Amino acid sequence: METTTAYITRPIGFKASGVSAGLKGEGLLDVGLVVSECPCNAAGVYTSNLVKGHSLQRSINILNKKQKIRGMITNSKNANAAVGPAGLKDADDIASAVAGELGCSADEILTASTGVIGFRMPTDKIISAVPSLVSSLGNDYENAHNAELAMMTTDTVPKEVCAEVTFKDNSKVTIAAIAKGSGMIHPNLATMISIFTTDAGIETDLLYEILKNAVKHTFNRVSVDGDTSVCDEVVIMANGMSGVKIEKGSEDYDIFAEAVTDLANDIARIIASDGEGATKFVEIECFNAKTEKDAYLVVSAVAKSPLCKTAIFGMDANCGRILTAAGYSGADFDPDKIDIRLNGHLFYKDGIAVPFDEDEAAKLLKVHDIKIEIDLKDGACYDRMYTCDFSYEYVRINGDYRS
Repeated sequence: METTTAYITRPIGFKASGVSAGLKGEGLLDVGLVVSECPCNAAGVYTSNLVKGHSLQRSINILNKKQKIRGMITNSKNANAAVGPAGLKDADDIASAVAGELGCSADEILTASTGVIGFRMPTDKIISAVPSLVSSLGNDYENAHNAELAMMTTDTVPKEVCAEVTFKDNSKVTIAAIAKGSGMIHPNLATMISIFTTDAGIETDLLYEILKNAVKHTFNRVSVDGDTSVCDEVVIMANGMSGVKIEKGSEDYDIFAEAVTDLANDIARIIASDGEGATKFVEIECFNAKTEKDAYLVVSAVAKSPLCKTAIFGMDANCGRILTAAGYSGADFDPDKIDIRLNGHLFYKDGIAVPFDEDEAAKLLKVHDIKIEIDLKDGACYDRMYTCDFSYEYVRINGDYRS
């Protein structure tokens, strides 16, 4: 896999755009569109929250039919959630407006919304912007980047990745992805909207299999604040325009699946690093657990712990907080065996605190990337979580999110 300039329209046959419909104000982009020149096979994975936004419900209904689609419209500022049957009608009306401009069926247009919950969609504003949204479609970087910007809410950096995949016979396909996500993030699924495009030819069931496996230890291992949103969806569209067909059980399948996973992992890391108010990127690893569940429980508890996250923000090597989080996680392990390291430096050995120099420890935590390693020495299972620190800015952002 060769990483290339990242934009969603790099795969053959895809176009994108983003415009302002006045949802964010000040002319900021807030409605985006990604479409294929020809119908695509598509698959998606979604939030595990029992409450689901209406735009998401509509997309799930379409994707469950395993029918071809042409594209996906996104909007920020409004989640289109918890407004009753009107929410589904609003999503249908917006998709119909896009379909009318493209000359396809409304059921070929997926919908995704992100923003504040519990307020009716400004449907008239979005529909009024659809003609310019469609007429501005293009496959250059600016068009692709505009589609990304239109999805962003509290994000401070765009999340765009792309790779060219070369197979053993020298045939090639391209995979690209964009995402939004900065807060209200915790498995399953981490809070985001993400769109993958590829010009590979691959059947819907295989596409779903690849996507589901790809998110397991990437998107589903990101936690910013322990909250799982109601609007999350990750969708992949494959139009086959490269002429390369991916078959189950083939070596090409394995190479393609690995590339999708690698790109998903890249996005997951960017999302954690761009957590609301974050000043640090934190990777938490648990080694030698009795079971996979035990390993997950440990990394998840540490990632969610406000005390662990504020200690990282304050550059305080208070690893007793990490030990405590592991202890209440519900994981089964022997506390008298556990080792804990911060950026490679041993702070706990066999459950006992190791003396350390406070000044040297503070230097370890001044860097942006922090790694926490927890060795349970109780088995052979492993897991990992990406997170960030908690800063004053996180409270400010979420204290006035609706303003």
